[in-house]
Amino acid sequence: MNISDIRIAPSILSADFSRLGEEVRAIQAAGADLVHFDVMDNHYVPNLTIGPLVCEAIRPHVTIPIDVHLMAEPVDALIPLFAKAGANIISFHPEASRHLDRTLSLIREHGCKAGLALNPGTSLHLLDHVMDKLDMVLLMSVNPGFGGQQFITATYNKIKMLRARIDAHKAEGGQDIWLEVDGGVKADNIGAIRRAGVDTFVAGSAVFGAPDADKAYITIMQHLREQAAVK
Repeated sequence: MNISDIRIAPSILSADFSRLGEEVRAIQAAGADLVHFDVMDNHYVPNLTIGPLVCEAIRPHVTIPIDVHLMAEPVDALIPLFAKAGANIISFHPEASRHLDRTLSLIREHGCKAGLALNPGTSLHLLDHVMDKLDMVLLMSVNPGFGGQQFITATYNKIKMLRARIDAHKAEGGQDIWLEVDGGVKADNIGAIRRAGVDTFVAGSAVFGAPDADKAYITIMQHLREQAAVK
């Protein structure tokens, strides 16, 4: 286990939207691996955030991948829009699609990596017949809809079970699948989350709320990586 195996994906939900281009440039300069882009529709979740036009606006500001998390339903019509806007990874919730296999295939057909996002109460059994279509599984460690929530501790066991599923899939000749966690990730719990089996961490307020004097987020990003790598 080392720092190079860890991916940090700051969520712009916690960024200063009045200077979003500057914010995403700063997190890339600080060493972020992904830009996490939360899409909420005030239907699937009780909040309303941002859409493809904002994704298109920040795309020229960074070269790292944009990781779009669709908390919206229905999702199929949104996928081509976000792919065209510059998304590299698109994740959606199974409750928002009538046909998981078809939606996952649609994401890949538009040149993006495909992810499935699971809420705290969503069973891992939904993955049983679509593992071959997945590039990432996003486990929600809070109930989706708002930033700044506390990590749900029951997620640790779910992470371990999902890690075992991914490892078994790879052992049988399957593709690599990233395991991402979103919600309440902080410097004081990222190590335990990593040890449970996560490789990709969404951090919103932990990054954008950090008291970096230079506003470049370098100190907090390095601290998160170091804490995640502690055995």
